[in-house]
Amino acid sequence: MNSPYLITAICTPLTENEDLHREGLARHIEDQLEHGLDGILAGGTMGLMQLLKDSTYRDLVHHSAKIVNGRAELLVGVGDTSFVRTRDRIRQVEEAPVDGVVILTPYCYKFRQSELVEYFQSLADISAKPVYLYDLPQMTGSKVEIETVLTLAKHPNIRGIKCSDHFVNARPLLDAVPEGFRVILAQPLLMDILLRSGINEHLDGIYGVVPHWFGAMKRAAVGGDWNRVAAIQRDVAALVTAIVDFPAPLFACVAELLRHRGVAGNPAPAPIGRLSGEERAQLLALPIIQKVVEPRSAAADDDRKRHAMRELPESH
Repeated sequence: MNSPYLITAICTPLTENEDLHREGLARHIEDQLEHGLDGILAGGTMGLMQLLKDSTYRDLVHHSAKIVNGRAELLVGVGDTSFVRTRDRIRQVEEAPVDGVVILTPYCYKFRQSELVEYFQSLADISAKPVYLYDLPQMTGSKVEIETVLTLAKHPNIRGIKCSDHFVNARPLLDAVPEGFRVILAQPLLMDILLRSGINEHLDGIYGVVPHWFGAMKRAAVGGDWNRVAAIQRDVAALVTAIVDFPAPLFACVAELLRHRGVAGNPAPAPIGRLSGEERAQLLALPIIQKVVEPRSAAADDDRKRHAMRELPESH
């Protein structure tokens, strides 16, 4: 099978003044690359780009490019509330060594499909970087319909789409798009099924919290160990359920989990709250969270070591 291609939507570690925490960002990115993930999306919805100071956003792009340094694909989120605001974000990042810009549909107002076509085509015309559409209707209120995607796919600078809508809506798109147009799915609860079906391009923020799990899943899929893939998938589902259902802000939970991975800084800008001492204790007491934060997650690290040993040249 073709190898799975996994892109992490990273968080944005912040200082107390909500400047970029450079050491935290470096650790966060290195953690992904050390475990074999293939790409980084900085400034996406997981990175809370829309909540960042302009100076913090510029630093995020610059330092992400410096840290990645060509070792992985680097995409940057630029989608804002209007054409001019997104255009200005593109201009902020187009001199950086990034591989593409990811454009969310404008939000706070619902747009017609004809307006979205004009929006994305106009931005693709002016962007020096390849453009990727970002369909997230549950947050933006505007769905990028299949016919709209097919129209936009004809533009030479629009190279693909990140689909965060329900899979029942994304599935027909996989069959409809022209060859070479990337459809990158955000379906972390279906990856065992999708990988086994040969659907290999995936992007999500949960990878950033447990990159060791997803690195192990990728290696297991390549090796055809579907029982191992399914076992990791069950843990992922339990983790997502735990942090989504926990009675505290999602990003407060994410901040705690990243802290246990050595990522300094706070990925939750104001007004997102933080965990109280009692909430932290409750979160860490959950069995699946204990499995996440156990030292170096021995099972996943053992997988990585076994993989590395298999790649060593034979001695003569």
